[in-house]
Amino acid sequence: MAKKKNPYKEYGISTQAIHTGTDYDEGTGAVRRPLHMANSYKLPDDLSQVNYSSTDLLMYSRNGNPNQHWLEEKIAALHDADDAIVLASGVAALHALFWTLLKTGDKVLYPKVSYMAVYRMFHELFNEKFGVETVMVDMTDLEAVKKAITPGTRLIHVETPDNPTNGVTDIAAIAKIAHENGAILSVDNTFASPYNQKPLELGADFVVEALTKFINGHGDAQGGAIISNDLETMDRIRYEAQVNVGSVISPFNAWQIFRGSVTFPLRMQRINESSQQIAEWLEQRENITFVSYPGLKSNAGHELAKKQMKKRYGGVISFGVDADDKAVEKFCAALKVVTFAVSLGHDESLIFPQPSYDERINLYPEKFRKGFIRFSVGLEEPEDIIADLDQALHKIGL
Repeated sequence: MAKKKNPYKEYGISTQAIHTGTDYDEGTGAVRRPLHMANSYKLPDDLSQVNYSSTDLLMYSRNGNPNQHWLEEKIAALHDADDAIVLASGVAALHALFWTLLKTGDKVLYPKVSYMAVYRMFHELFNEKFGVETVMVDMTDLEAVKKAITPGTRLIHVETPDNPTNGVTDIAAIAKIAHENGAILSVDNTFASPYNQKPLELGADFVVEALTKFINGHGDAQGGAIISNDLETMDRIRYEAQVNVGSVISPFNAWQIFRGSVTFPLRMQRINESSQQIAEWLEQRENITFVSYPGLKSNAGHELAKKQMKKRYGGVISFGVDADDKAVEKFCAALKVVTFAVSLGHDESLIFPQPSYDERINLYPEKFRKGFIRFSVGLEEPEDIIADLDQALHKIGL
């Protein structure tokens, strides 16, 4: 597919979020493009030039749908990128990227701390099934990355901030290391979002966003995106992973995420501000054993995050309480404003404990191995969130 058009490129991110990918509906004149739930489209009279594995022609929903294409325009614009591919979930986007880029014998460096699905893909699936060499590295340690990379390394994949400890990785420095050694750099940007961080500007080759999270922001639709300026490889991803593996997003989910993305910059501004306030409160609260948030001066990655994230630090706070697993669960269950559930980036605040029996717990820094909680800040009044956290801590005697 061709480079995405963005007639609002010279405008700010809020204006782009509202207007990019939007147009009048030709049939009715409605100011909102419609939801197209069709799974099949009228073919041209002359079929001799039709490529049934192409995404350029609307023919079958696995090859793409209008709502997907309009959302792709918007996601590319939010990243100031030439192209974006929107797929069924964040994990579908990760798999599509890795599936397309890697072959037997390739070597991958991936984070010691990463999202569970990335851990599963590289710790088990890609190496066992396809003979890809996968090496786990502390991506916050540049010397460790330099030591691990070899001329045979095909891909370095990072998350920053990482899930779930909020570690901060230097994208520009890792990009330099990767490119000097003939490798590709992909960055999972879900914790940051394009409002706070644009990895392509820092040297990344590919970016992955779980659209389910902050960009949708309403907890009601699942999707993922791959963003890049490498148009040739992006078309390979469409051919290999979307059309011929089938990871396409449904029109309804694309339509919902498109709607949610319009308010994304406003929501992120509020979430950034609230998260900073709540993190600072947690840092002063008794019986909180640690707070990991890039906006705190005490955070090891703060200075890097200040530069890399443009003083916007995201909506996830990782913290610990002086309690065992059962007490942590009781704390989460005692919350009234904050919702005890998985995921992040919703309009409501979400909280999820990381138990000490998690198989990856020993990969995390030691302070994260007891009483560890991942907290996604929502749009509630920050004072109400703080009061709720406080009362629930009192409920377990803290």
